[in-house]
Amino acid sequence: MGLFSLFRGKKSAGAPRCSVVIVSAGLARRMGGIDKVLAPLGELPVLVHTLYAFQDCPSIGEIIVVAREDLVVEVGRLCKEFNLDKVRKVIVGGKERIYSVQAGLRETDPEADLIAIHDGARPLVTQEIIRDTVARASLTGAAAPAVPLTDTVKRSEDGLTVETVDRSRLWAVQTPQVFEAGLIKGAIQKALEDGELLTDDCGAVERLGMRVTLTEGSRENLKITTPLDLVLGEAILQGRVEGLL
Repeated sequence: MGLFSLFRGKKSAGAPRCSVVIVSAGLARRMGGIDKVLAPLGELPVLVHTLYAFQDCPSIGEIIVVAREDLVVEVGRLCKEFNLDKVRKVIVGGKERIYSVQAGLRETDPEADLIAIHDGARPLVTQEIIRDTVARASLTGAAAPAVPLTDTVKRSEDGLTVETVDRSRLWAVQTPQVFEAGLIKGAIQKALEDGELLTDDCGAVERLGMRVTLTEGSRENLKITTPLDLVLGEAILQGRVEGLL
């Protein structure tokens, strides 16, 4: 019996039921005082773009938003204002990302077959990425979108290059990362019990010996981390409007 089978619970008939946990409880230290999930991107806040992507996706049954304590009320207001009715709860996150993920997992539908975890600051994720990652995870137990690295990668010690790393086997992993529900719940709990404050959810299941299937990501699916990313996000939105992307 493989790990996927070990954690797998009863399956619903038909298409898998998928919940999504949107993690947006970070402090945005690199944003120069701007709260990245509420920053304007086009005509909407970043987080609203993110939520609409999952609201409009038939593969997603419910959304749990994990926010900073000081933003819970504002995020709840935005969900009502923009009729985001798939958002079932807005809850307070933890000091570290893994605690926020755990809090979100606890609030998901216990009947969900799959759980997707997505960065609240990735507002430009496409329907195709969500759909394809959910579909692959339903077959393999764990899937995540990724893009190949294009820059030359160096390994260094004390500021000096040691070697050039072969980038042909290196990928930048994005979100949503989608998992069989029992698998990710067990993996996150085990990581916390072992004192591992992981920043990547795939790493939690990899620790158990589970391999994650990579699906096709997109360079448009950027994470808003610095003010420059907002500029890039605006350009991507404009490119989509003009049919260039």
